[in-house]
Amino acid sequence: MGKSRRTVPEELLLLALDPTTGTTAQPQTLDLGLAGAQLVELSLAGRIVPEGDRIAVVLARPTGDPTLDHALELLRRRGSPVRAAHWIGGPRLGLRQTYLAHLERCGMVTAVPGQMCGVLPTTRYQASDDCTNAAIKQRLDTAIRTGVPPDPRTAALAALAHSVGLGKHLYPGNEGRSSRSRLRDLIRYDPLGGMVAHAVMDVQNGLPAQQNRSSQGSGAGSGAGAGSGRSGARAAGRAPGGRVSAPRVGVR
Repeated sequence: MGKSRRTVPEELLLLALDPTTGTTAQPQTLDLGLAGAQLVELSLAGRIVPEGDRIAVVLARPTGDPTLDHALELLRRRGSPVRAAHWIGGPRLGLRQTYLAHLERCGMVTAVPGQMCGVLPTTRYQASDDCTNAAIKQRLDTAIRTGVPPDPRTAALAALAHSVGLGKHLYPGNEGRSSRSRLRDLIRYDPLGGMVAHAVMDVQNGLPAQQNRSSQGSGAGSGAGAGSGRSGARAAGRAPGGRVSAPRVGVR
C-alpha cells in the first residue's frame, strides 16, 4: 500500500486533533474508533471481508503499512472469523499513541514538548499541513451539505467519527446540530463502515460482554444467531427499532 492516500485511521486521528490545544478530542473512545478504522482500511485493501457481524481474513499479504500489518497478523492468528465488536474491544488500547507516533514519523504531525502546571511533562501535536486537515473535513462537509452519496472511504470515516462522538468537536454548538445529524445519517452509505461503527458503539455501551454472557447461558448457536440478527439490522445504518443508533458518549 503506497502513501499517496492517507488511511482511514490516519484521517480519523487527524480529524480528532484539536489545532488549538494540540490534543485529541474524545481520547477515551478514540482508541476504539481507530481499531474499527483499521478494519475498514484492511477491507478496502482487500485483506478482510465481513461475514455477518464477523471479520474474516481472505488475503494475509502485508499492506506495507506497519500498523495495519500488525492488525492483519493478529486477525490471521485467530484462525477463524472474529466478531467485529470483540476485536474492537480487545486488548489493543493505546492505538491513539501508536498512531500519533506513526503520524509523526510520516511527517503528518509535529510533536511539541511542554509542561503542565510548570512541572509535568506533556506533548502536544500540531498538524504539519493544515491544508491536509482542511481537505479531510471538506469531504465530510460536502457530503453533509449536498446530500450526494459519498465514496465508501468518506462514508466510513463519517460513520466512525460519529461513533466516537466527534460530531460536537467537528460541528459544535446549536448551529452545528443539523450537521451532526447529517453526519450520523452518512452511516447508511457504507454497510461495512456502518457495521464497524455500530460495533464501536456497542463496545462503548458494554454490549459485547453482555452478548458473551448470554451466549454462554443459552448455547453458542443461539448466541451467534442473535448477534448476527442485530448486526444485520445495523449494517443498514439503523437500529432494530428503525431509528439510527447514537453513541452515548460525551465530549471532553
